[in-house]
Amino acid sequence: MKITLINPNTSRAMTAKIAAAARGVAGPGVEISAVCPDDGPAAIESHLDEAFAAVAVIDLIRRDQLDGGSDAYVIACFGDPGLDAARELVDVPVIGIAEAAMHVAAISGRSFGIVTTLSRTLGRAQDLLHRYGFDRACVAAYGSGIPVLDLEDVSGPAFDALAGWCERVVQEDGADVVVLGCAGMADLCDRLADRVGVPVVDGVAAAVGLASGMARMRVGTSKRDEYAPPPRAAVAV
Repeated sequence: MKITLINPNTSRAMTAKIAAAARGVAGPGVEISAVCPDDGPAAIESHLDEAFAAVAVIDLIRRDQLDGGSDAYVIACFGDPGLDAARELVDVPVIGIAEAAMHVAAISGRSFGIVTTLSRTLGRAQDLLHRYGFDRACVAAYGSGIPVLDLEDVSGPAFDALAGWCERVVQEDGADVVVLGCAGMADLCDRLADRVGVPVVDGVAAAVGLASGMARMRVGTSKRDEYAPPPRAAVAV
């Protein structure tokens, strides 16, 4: 089984870190192919960045399809950019890490809180909570103030700051589970869980687990109506 993991930003270091986290949970017989675009935003921290990221997701899936395709795709950005368009392109599972993390967190506990990067991304997180039906399950969402690219190597004060927000969402807001709101936090999951004493969900691991499970179940993307192939060929990106 091959799962293509798409990091929509151009950071090779972050792509490698995300790939390592994915391979840690992939299990035997699962190949993780991690890719990122050559051009575009170095980090996805605005609506403009996300628009470019969505185009990159579609381009990378199209390239992979020309090369034989994959059994599933994971979009490794917490804004889930390009998710609907990607599902129009293929009949295999396409999973965004925000959607996956929220589903796993809702199974792991009755409530969850989100700790992400910059506060300006919280609006998008709220939009996704509403779309995925988790408005009531999410008790709080906080921006840590840590930029995406600073997550390439988190230690010392930066880790303590991030852990402090996780502790707040548990102790003050009563969250049973913490959701990490950035793919760049994928390698911090275990350390943060040890620190805060509740499950901490990384969307990359959650998405890989769901993608591999769906592929084994032979449950892909429905081609009825909304996710049917587009009626007109789009301009190549």
